[in-house]
Amino acid sequence: MAPPGQLLPLTRSLLPPSAPPFLSGRRRRAAPTRAQAPPPLPWQPRRLLCSAPLQPLRPLARTRPASAPPGASAAGGGEAQAVAAEFMTSERVKVAAMLGLALALCNADRVVMSVAIVPLSQAYGWTPSFAGVVQSSFLWGYLISPIIGGALVDYYGGRRVMAYGVALWSFATFLSPWAAGRSLWLFISTRVLLGVAEGVALPCMNNMVLRWFPRTERSSAVGIAMAGFQLGNTIGLLLSPIIMSRAGIFGPFVIFGLFGFLWVLVWISAISGTPGEHPQISAYELEYITKGQKLVKPKVQGEKLRKVPPFSKLLSKWPTWALISANAMHSWGYFVILSWMPVYFKTIFHVNLREAAWFSAIPWVMMAVLGYVAGVVSDRLIRNGTSITLTRKIMQTIGFVGPGIALLGLNAAKSPAIASAWLTVAVGLKSFGHSGFLVNLQEIAPQYAGVLHGMSNTAGTFAAILGTIGAGFFVDRMGSFRGFIVLTSLLYFSSALFWDIFATGERVDFDGTG
Repeated sequence: MAPPGQLLPLTRSLLPPSAPPFLSGRRRRAAPTRAQAPPPLPWQPRRLLCSAPLQPLRPLARTRPASAPPGASAAGGGEAQAVAAEFMTSERVKVAAMLGLALALCNADRVVMSVAIVPLSQAYGWTPSFAGVVQSSFLWGYLISPIIGGALVDYYGGRRVMAYGVALWSFATFLSPWAAGRSLWLFISTRVLLGVAEGVALPCMNNMVLRWFPRTERSSAVGIAMAGFQLGNTIGLLLSPIIMSRAGIFGPFVIFGLFGFLWVLVWISAISGTPGEHPQISAYELEYITKGQKLVKPKVQGEKLRKVPPFSKLLSKWPTWALISANAMHSWGYFVILSWMPVYFKTIFHVNLREAAWFSAIPWVMMAVLGYVAGVVSDRLIRNGTSITLTRKIMQTIGFVGPGIALLGLNAAKSPAIASAWLTVAVGLKSFGHSGFLVNLQEIAPQYAGVLHGMSNTAGTFAAILGTIGAGFFVDRMGSFRGFIVLTSLLYFSSALFWDIFATGERVDFDGTG
């Protein structure tokens, strides 16, 4: 019998050699030790454990990586706070903010007609069909300019073309009261001129974002700019009835036009076409921007970019058609909601003009907020390793399927408050498309981003004209908006499917022979 605490010899032999001693019963052998030196006497110096000679101490230098923003520290969240502070005070954010203001004016000048159309129809006895024609007159001009404007943007840069565009559409807006006093067709001509000038706004925005922002910040930059675009709807819808009540039907046209002239003065004095041309940009920000992007320069080995874009090659690729389809559906839904929602609330729920404007304006605030949130989420997905293609498909699917479902809810609403809630959901989720097709233009063809945006915008304008006029004729024939809303919802679902099949986030070779 083995002593207590030890195993039998047979059992011990079955255990692996690596078994610990308390299982095997083996005694741990003491490791051989070196001869211990006697402790030193008190008056003898003690030897150090390390035999190497002592080196003089040096003060630790706090170094900052070359890529870290000024003021960043290695402690805790100091670096994150410094990065955020640098971003918010950077020159590139000022560019995005100015783009947002320009797009706010763009939409305010555009949406004022959605409010003015009600008293104008009552004053002149216009039918809903003719009112739709008057509202679509803006789109006639918008149909002409995006392709030409996009080519000009690719050739001359977004800064110069945007300045001319804002000046021209502000002039057309300011001129509208004078034109209306002369003839109806002269008034419609000013709306056509407004559309011609505003056709360059989004291609210019895309060009400036491409030049001023690295790839991992472009969705956020577009979110900031497009937030201004949607707030322009809110400004136009909310302020126009107030201004009209004090300055007449054409008061908003004059005020918004004057603000446009002021914007042009600030833009040409404070913003440069590229980061390298800006006199006040920091060395860190310039390096950060150029390191995180691949700019397509306007000159290559002393030669200018080709003046005539390769339209046939652009149209030969499925990703181009995915962009065209997405822009067309986005514009259809956007202009139908923008142009007809005040009339929808007035005819379906019998609210007055000011209440109709409020119910129609609230969704655009949500679109501005969610558009920026979608941009931040999109950039974070890409930084965390999600492919650009998958990111764009996720964002655009939310931007199409979400509004399609919400419009069906709008159709079933029984009160203006519930209808406004569903409309808010539809318009808010629609903004996810800004981080889908709208950013994708820069990714598949950075050298042709302007003209590609123009081509897709032209298709979108065709769809917007068809939707805006079609809604008016539909109401004339059917007496209600409900059937047209169902049609729009079905188109959203089919467009999401087409995008998910053919879209890509990779650069497409439009200059090769393939």
